[in-house]
Amino acid sequence: MNETPRLRRAVRALLLDGDALVLIRRTRPGRPVYWTTPGGRIEPGDASPEAALRRELDEELGAVAGPVRQVFACGEQSPGLHRLNTFYVCRLVSMDLSRRHGPEFDDPSKGRYDVDLVPCTPDELASIDLIPETLAAYLGDHAADLPGLVP
Repeated sequence: MNETPRLRRAVRALLLDGDALVLIRRTRPGRPVYWTTPGGRIEPGDASPEAALRRELDEELGAVAGPVRQVFACGEQSPGLHRLNTFYVCRLVSMDLSRRHGPEFDDPSKGRYDVDLVPCTPDELASIDLIPETLAAYLGDHAADLPGLVP
């Protein structure tokens, strides 16, 4: 009998700092280095997806963002789990990495979470292993549009 996969809803930021995207370079044991956007799962106590996004930005980057706009969503499936990621474009207001906090930073076995600024151009973004792949494809077509989409 097949079990219904769990559904995990997540919010992710296409966070612009000038002409660059703020990305997290993940170094994990036994896996090639990859980049991802800041964000994470929507928790039961979050008042809204935007509130979840702002909480995640605070936890992962000690960051505050300006107004947000939803621009992209995609699903990812793995055995027993279906992730629905909703991406919001926004501009960085402030960031203080010394304020980062959360369980991922307390467990060294989770690997490293380094912050990189990557120019928001198709060529620069294609030069890194950005996940999920559907986001990488979206940015290949729309990276130049992002600054104009910030509310």
